[in-house]
Amino acid sequence: MMSIKAGTITINVRDLDKSISFYESLGLTLKQRWGEHYAELSSPGLTIGLHPSKEVNSQVGSGNVSIGFTMDNFDETKSLLKKLAIEVTERKEAGGEFFHFKDPDGSALYFIKPKW
Repeated sequence: MMSIKAGTITINVRDLDKSISFYESLGLTLKQRWGEHYAELSSPGLTIGLHPSKEVNSQVGSGNVSIGFTMDNFDETKSLLKKLAIEVTERKEAGGEFFHFKDPDGSALYFIKPKW
């Protein structure tokens, strides 16, 4: 049986530098970068790969995937997003509180403060 050691979610982006800066501003750390070909950023338990593509789908973002980050301090998170001028939709439900937003290429992201 095959044993998976780690995983990466790769997002096609139009501007690698802009996307790296965006994800770093959210608290991810640049792990590796291969010139203008690819970069990996990480947070605990997650690696995101950024792959530049001039031909990103004609629609913005995939529309089928969202990436979530679990947070403890929602007030601090809300202040950071406001400081970064990131448009946020807030939502509360039985599972917790959410801040939904998009990256520079329209990929759906969210912060969650779960109730569990």
